[in-house]
Amino acid sequence: MALYVYAITGESHPLAVEDMTGVGAEPSPVRALACGPLYAVVSDVSEEIRPKRRDLLIHQEVQERLMEGGPVLPLQFGYTAADEATVEQALRRDVDGYLANLERLAGCAEYHVRASQNEEELLRQILRETPETRELNERIRAGDPDPQLPLTLGRMVAAQVRERQDALAAGLADALVPYAEEHNVRPASGDDFLNLSLLISDDRKEEFLAARSGLVRQFGEGVEFRLSGPLPPYSFVQ
Repeated sequence: MALYVYAITGESHPLAVEDMTGVGAEPSPVRALACGPLYAVVSDVSEEIRPKRRDLLIHQEVQERLMEGGPVLPLQFGYTAADEATVEQALRRDVDGYLANLERLAGCAEYHVRASQNEEELLRQILRETPETRELNERIRAGDPDPQLPLTLGRMVAAQVRERQDALAAGLADALVPYAEEHNVRPASGDDFLNLSLLISDDRKEEFLAARSGLVRQFGEGVEFRLSGPLPPYSFVQ
């Protein structure tokens, strides 16, 4: 039977998942498959697993339970293997690498910081602080018929938005990265201008949260911060 694989842990992990059932239409018990000094945490599945809400929640619940007991290498949702032999073969292929990763991630969790700005306030700020854009805007409002003015103003404002948000994102990252063991800056999407993943050790968690709260107070309502975590260290599994 096929196996759904949640994570990899070490032999010293307590593996307190015996009361959990796994993903799928006919959930089976979550269990640990031993291979030398490593364990793969798995459950049996009989069908292709799709990202339904129930299964996404179960996947995350298993990860969070494992994190309570020690370091874990979480797999992204949806990873399946044909059988136990396939999983064991994958573990044997890089035992030292898995063990090194578990040691590196011990006592750490992942946090995501995303940030966005109030668009209307940002545009008002640009028009107020940039003479060139203010002049063009005033000419347009006064009825100047030049058809190029709106296009020129739009390009200038867009360039200012990018410049200001790039600088702000860099400054926010510089303020938070010193608290992290490792970090990843990812492309922002939607209205966000910052998408930052940080690997924070337990002994620096409070410092990190205090620094983030300080930034929230510093920027007030002009910048919206969204913090997720502690999370399994998906972004830092090598």
